[in-house]
Amino acid sequence: MTLIGHHHVEHVMGMPISIDIRDDPPDGAALVDAVVEWFHWVDATFSTYKPDSVVSRLAAGELARAEAPVVVQEVLALCDELWAETDGYFDASSGGRLDPSGVVKGWAVDAASDMLLAGGSANHCVNAGGDVRTRGHPEGDQLWQVGIAHPHVYDALCAVVAIGDGAVATSGTAERGLHVLDPHTGLAAVDLASVTVVGPDLTRSDAYATAALAMGMDAPEWLARLPGHEAVVVDAGGHMWSKRLG
Repeated sequence: MTLIGHHHVEHVMGMPISIDIRDDPPDGAALVDAVVEWFHWVDATFSTYKPDSVVSRLAAGELARAEAPVVVQEVLALCDELWAETDGYFDASSGGRLDPSGVVKGWAVDAASDMLLAGGSANHCVNAGGDVRTRGHPEGDQLWQVGIAHPHVYDALCAVVAIGDGAVATSGTAERGLHVLDPHTGLAAVDLASVTVVGPDLTRSDAYATAALAMGMDAPEWLARLPGHEAVVVDAGGHMWSKRLG
């Protein structure tokens, strides 16, 4: 039996990002290197912690939005779209300072998956701190199995998602505490412990999960109306709600 594929973990953008290729694209090692280089470029450009990044300079007023690189303007325009789609619950300035991280991670992972596909890998998984973009199959006709961490029970899962081409994103309080604000009140979102959104791409799935966490108890009703996406919600009391397609 010949083993094929490539696996690499890079700590970048403040998290471990794993690249798991399950087929044998031409020059797979170089393809992985290109994806890693892409993530470091995204980090250098969009980091809110590096004072010389474009986003930090925008937040500090050292650079006007119209003067930013086109790709940064495009991401900020996407943030504006998501603000409108989520009734203002996804807000890249909800903390009083520009922070598009809630869309940048998913956007960067989607672009990395596109790079892998263009480079010849139809079967791969990119996992950025627990938010996952998958394509194809891990083996044969099997589906990828993505576990959703239980926000109240250490080292346990509350659900497992079986997925082919798609994305799974979770926003919650288990690892980062009360880090999401309700933009309409300025207060920490405390009603929900975890929101997972499953959809066709990570860009919107991740942003929708963040927005839903900020919505609190209104999230299930909003998620139920969200076309083309599934969801799992766990509230602060441990009660679980889910929506499945079809």
